[in-house]
Amino acid sequence: MARYLREHLTFDAARIVVEGVDGKDLYMKGICIQGGVKNANERVYPVNEIERAVKTLNEQINGGYSVLGEVDHPDDLKINLDRCSHMITEMWMDGPNGYGKLKILPTPMGNLVRTMLESGVKLGVSSRGSGNVNEANGQVSDFEIVTVDVVAQPSAPGAYPTAVYEGLMNMKYGHRVLEMAKDAGEDNKVQRYLKGEISRLIKDLKI
Repeated sequence: MARYLREHLTFDAARIVVEGVDGKDLYMKGICIQGGVKNANERVYPVNEIERAVKTLNEQINGGYSVLGEVDHPDDLKINLDRCSHMITEMWMDGPNGYGKLKILPTPMGNLVRTMLESGVKLGVSSRGSGNVNEANGQVSDFEIVTVDVVAQPSAPGAYPTAVYEGLMNMKYGHRVLEMAKDAGEDNKVQRYLKGEISRLIKDLKI
């Protein structure tokens, strides 16, 4: 039976490049899944498995299918539209690793990601998919990438990423900031105020 697989990469490990800050479109580009090495979850993704999964995902994108991603991971493979922050515009192989380019969307969660990136927060990425795992050696087979999510930078090696959405919702004024993100639209005054509010909250998130 295929397992639900999630693999986190920090900003530095993913070699994230942010393109188009303060422009109309904003992108995150970097490694989405590493091949041929044992990761923190004691799993190894053979390069040929990643190549096949990347090819399949690209065929979906080129066929007109929108591959959406979320802020942090849900507990299953379902894509939740109310949590989407970006879409994958392309994936490719470079050496043993699968790279991807994520376009930040003007959704509530996308506005949250944009504001954090423009404020200098180093966000990581995490692949979400399914596959079979050999319990003896950790080798993954029949791997399929469903999407790549945006996650917060772990505060220490081996730490689980901070759930940005839940973190904000549990903080004073957090709900207000998220509601403002929904209404920001093209209102420059609201966007400036929102940016200041989230910058203030970032310090408390400790990411």
